[in-house]
Amino acid sequence: MIDLHDIRYVRLATRDVDAATRYCTEILGLELVRRSGNAAYFRSDNRDHTLVYYEGEPGEHTTAFEIRTVEELEAAARELTEAGRPVRWGSDTECEARYVMAFVEFTDPTGNRIELVWRPMHSGWRYFPSRDAGIEGFSHIGLRSSDPRRDERFWTRVMGARVSDWIGISPLLRIDEVHHKIALFPSDHPGVQHINHQVASIDDIMRSWYFLTERGIPITFGPGRHPTSTAMFLYFEGPDGMVYEYSSGVRTIEDEQRHHPRQFPFEPAGFCMWGSRPKIAEFNEG
Repeated sequence: MIDLHDIRYVRLATRDVDAATRYCTEILGLELVRRSGNAAYFRSDNRDHTLVYYEGEPGEHTTAFEIRTVEELEAAARELTEAGRPVRWGSDTECEARYVMAFVEFTDPTGNRIELVWRPMHSGWRYFPSRDAGIEGFSHIGLRSSDPRRDERFWTRVMGARVSDWIGISPLLRIDEVHHKIALFPSDHPGVQHINHQVASIDDIMRSWYFLTERGIPITFGPGRHPTSTAMFLYFEGPDGMVYEYSSGVRTIEDEQRHHPRQFPFEPAGFCMWGSRPKIAEFNEG
């Protein structure tokens, strides 16, 4: 199986890079690293960047995961091809745009665009946020899935992820000790369903709840607490309908042998133990 080291970045197409840049800096609280051509790069931790908005058609989403060695990347390319997921190697120009030494691109069975990258760039400078949202780093994504059971098999049998828990048929998947880095939610089309940043504490979540509410940013879920990962959370709307999440206190799973995935109901109680109800389509469709 493929051994994913960590989630690395998300690339999102938008018709208005300037508006997305204002949102990421003034509302979300990321650091603008650079503007290059038709793209804006943002960081949330010691990685060169964790989010890119570029000029294109909204709905074009790419998620990248880091692979440790070039030999593992080459082996992953062969394994994906054998599994019926043909890969495309990135050109030199594309590698430069992603600040990686090499990468391969493929799609999962739903059609989500995934990149595996080798030697992505880190920053030698401390992350300096544009506003004090308490962000400690980019942590996980929700992916849309036309068949979560089928896609779970792909992500666990080919990509090496492990199931931490289920909400209905939606698996929460880990690739390291963090409860989940990927979650699959039912949908009739591919794409990133939400993007998570970890913040330091519940105080940061509540400060942002007031901050976002005062500025008219739609709150789509929370404040609340997930019974699966134990993380306290707040979901809210971003450019082109993308959902962003702040969360704090996520559970870690360090003993693989003793952990047993749990089944939660696909209803509000399965998503929040405090009683918050989601205004997110994928959290309301079994």
